[in-house]
Amino acid sequence: MLAALLALALGCEGTIADEPPRTLDGGADAGADAGIDAGTDAGADAGTDAGTDAGTDAGTDAGADGGAGGTGGAGGDPGACAGGPLASPIPNCTPTPVPNTGDIHADCFARINQFRWDCQCLPPLSRWLDGESCTDSNAEYDSTNGVHASFSAIPCGSGSRAQNECPNWPSNAQVISACLQAMWDEGPEDGNPNTVNGHYESMATSTYTRVACGFFTTPSGTVWGVQNFD
Repeated sequence: MLAALLALALGCEGTIADEPPRTLDGGADAGADAGIDAGTDAGADAGTDAGTDAGTDAGTDAGADGGAGGTGGAGGDPGACAGGPLASPIPNCTPTPVPNTGDIHADCFARINQFRWDCQCLPPLSRWLDGESCTDSNAEYDSTNGVHASFSAIPCGSGSRAQNECPNWPSNAQVISACLQAMWDEGPEDGNPNTVNGHYESMATSTYTRVACGFFTTPSGTVWGVQNFD
């Protein structure tokens, strides 16, 4: 269902043939974690792995900023989460995408928090409102310079940070509903170098405290979506 997975560090690409180009990035991370930071990002089809990729560590962890902007997308059954965060995500968790509010940045942010709460009882990230313009710039820059080219060229935030990316998707709505689902479906690190997990690790982070989503539509009509965690 999803197409190419691009890797910043390894340059790998995996494909699934039954749809036009829909890609997950090969995430980037400025932390020093050995493999569960989003620096070892990779993508998966919503239910089907779509290849391998890897991100890049680009510095040393310096903690994570708290962000302003509120919370979003925390539905689910409070009773199921009464005991706090789950040790691992609920298997095959596919929450119905959040309603379209007309604000793609807010909807993307809410969708990430929806996965965190509905699928693992994780507390919400804060919306990094003042990072959204920079993240839009990341998406535009990468559309012509390659996946994660912006991570070093146009850094958003500082210290410990991570970046997930959905290059060449058909629409903003598909980035929010399907690409983020595919990223979550990767699941936690399992020690298998052939398993891709990095996007999930960013989304389920306890290291980063806020997230900004960015979007850019190319002249050909495809969408690049970037999610920066800080």
